[in-house]
Amino acid sequence: MKILVLNSGSSSLKFQVFDMAGPELLIGGAAERIGEPDSVPDHASALEEVARRLSEAGIEDDGDSFNAIGHRVVHGGEAFREPCVIDDRVIDTIRELSPLAPLHNPANLLGIEVAKRRWPNVPQVAVFDTAFHQTIPPRAHRYAVPHAWYRSHGVRRYGFHGTSHAYVSKRLAKELDRPLDELNLIVLHLGNGASVTAIANGKSVDTSMGLTPLEGLVMGTRGGDIDPGVLLHMASRAGMAIDEIASSLNHESGLTGLCGAGDMRDILAREAAGDDTARLALEVYVYRIRKYIGAYVAALGRVDAIVFTAGVGENSPDIRERACGKLEALGVSLDDARNRAKTTGARPIHAEGAAVAVWVVPTDEELEIAQQTRDTLPP
Repeated sequence: MKILVLNSGSSSLKFQVFDMAGPELLIGGAAERIGEPDSVPDHASALEEVARRLSEAGIEDDGDSFNAIGHRVVHGGEAFREPCVIDDRVIDTIRELSPLAPLHNPANLLGIEVAKRRWPNVPQVAVFDTAFHQTIPPRAHRYAVPHAWYRSHGVRRYGFHGTSHAYVSKRLAKELDRPLDELNLIVLHLGNGASVTAIANGKSVDTSMGLTPLEGLVMGTRGGDIDPGVLLHMASRAGMAIDEIASSLNHESGLTGLCGAGDMRDILAREAAGDDTARLALEVYVYRIRKYIGAYVAALGRVDAIVFTAGVGENSPDIRERACGKLEALGVSLDDARNRAKTTGARPIHAEGAAVAVWVVPTDEELEIAQQTRDTLPP
């Protein structure tokens, strides 16, 4: 079985094709800057470019050489607890949920619509970032706001990066040779976007992102947790409009807001050169991670492993060391040589005898989408 995975953004279309017998990645790539003068004019043209590249790679562009298409959809609300085969009802529901993810769901839908026109006879599956977190109980997903906000407008915690948290937790269970439903984990997805999830017996029971991806950890351009009164203050005292506040929260906050840069490598280099703003940004970033780890230890009661994944989590031993610092009382202790070893793949980095295991597990969200797509198809 071969599965094409599509991740459609507002100005990009990323794709990968997997042979699920391995599984093995056969080809991948992206059309970027869609609609700009030096790129393709629209998503339909981008998909034709994808089809051309598939044909050049020996994967026929008529769809005969892949069995299904898996689409990443950011927000499934409460309507979708698992992946589903796409039909008109599913498309309508995703569209209805677009106010919860106005920057993402419309772009995801565009990818679905052009793919269905291009390959009308190929089964297509929607895989939702939020689905993994639908096991979070009300005590953790409800906000203490008027009930009408939840009833009429869907205001609650949904969480994101679900495909990453799902993949990493399953991969670690395999590495440990233990059933996932016996494991309590804290998974830290640390990339430009960042989130942490508490997993009890293999199920998400709390996560740091909320109604939108703005809540939680400090990120490259998003500030994470913030007093809502700050937003009211900036609106009333600084005269900022809603769109201005939204843009600042999404694109000008986080590490970028604190020190003018969002790339962790640059910030670490600046700190080493004596830059105080970079030092403060790192202190805020790491402090927030440690707070969430402590909170999720309390929520879970027993923690079998803490897992680092995504770009920063997989590649920065400095951040892993700082994030785990001062957690000795919780049974967390790193082995410096293991943590700094120039190795790849899933690997333990905790000290021998530590009460809580600490692992680095590379994520593969596209493969998780492919696997969920395969498992969703009728036999």
